[in-house]
Amino acid sequence: MTARSRAARSAPGLSHPTPQRRWPFAALAAFASLVTSLAWGMALAAASPNAGIQPFTGTLQRLYETGVIRIGHRLNSPPFAFLAPDGQPIGYSLDLCEVVIEEVARHLHRPLDVELVPVTPANRFDRVRSGEVDLECGSSTANDERRAFVAFSPTIFVTGTKLLVKRGSRIRTLRDLQGKTLALTRGTVHATLLPRLIEQQGLAVERLFTADHDESFAAVANGKADAFANDDIQLAGMIAARDAASDFRVVGDFLTYADYALVLRRDDPDFAEVVDQAFERLSGSGEIRAIYRRWFQRPLPSGVRLNLPMSPHLEHVFRLEGQLSD
Repeated sequence: MTARSRAARSAPGLSHPTPQRRWPFAALAAFASLVTSLAWGMALAAASPNAGIQPFTGTLQRLYETGVIRIGHRLNSPPFAFLAPDGQPIGYSLDLCEVVIEEVARHLHRPLDVELVPVTPANRFDRVRSGEVDLECGSSTANDERRAFVAFSPTIFVTGTKLLVKRGSRIRTLRDLQGKTLALTRGTVHATLLPRLIEQQGLAVERLFTADHDESFAAVANGKADAFANDDIQLAGMIAARDAASDFRVVGDFLTYADYALVLRRDDPDFAEVVDQAFERLSGSGEIRAIYRRWFQRPLPSGVRLNLPMSPHLEHVFRLEGQLSD
């Protein structure tokens, strides 16, 4: 089994949603204190035996030169990446990204500052491709269509599309939306796949496309839409973040299935290898379970729990990728 076929995860939250802001991770601050001038000298000697020789390639070389890694994060995709009440970006995916950053710093033999860059469903991939973001840590579906222009880490979550409706609604399936309005967030797989499903079933469903998940949720709340299609875990997270289980519910069978992963640039194999190594560090350690419990089984900042144990499917995926010990 190759490194690219394995996976793992871990880490805590992040800081500030403002773009172009540099913020050193607490964990990396401790790590930086251990990087001595001797380590610097050894790294330089090992990496650059001859003048003009580049010690690294691609993203790693830029990180080595600048000491700054740019992390793309979502603002409203709980429990994967969202803002805490104090405005700090937090979430499951950001915890995993922190472990990746630690591994990159270890590989480069130097500390790294973190520049947090807010991204949306519509611009996240463009920001990775353009170099504005080195690693996108949110709730992105890894599929073949997207692999044509970006690369992905190993799987971090398995989910599928369902519908969010108001309590009391009789909508349970896509067919129940006949003559009604469905909210979809631009830039998501749902904005592409759901219209296809609607057309395949010959349904007359009005589509309301919004800029982000908050707008889609609000469209249902204010009556502009009858349902909002998104991955079930994100819908459950949005309800929990608002403590709104008395007013909304997630319904129906899965309309699609999806594997989530972190996003990085294509054709950058050295950086991708370090990302994989970060995931491998967690193999068999049990840390992935602790991180999962933190976000899916313990209270969110709203005080509400998702109460979502790791599914047999996800546990099987992690075991196949070498992340969990028996």
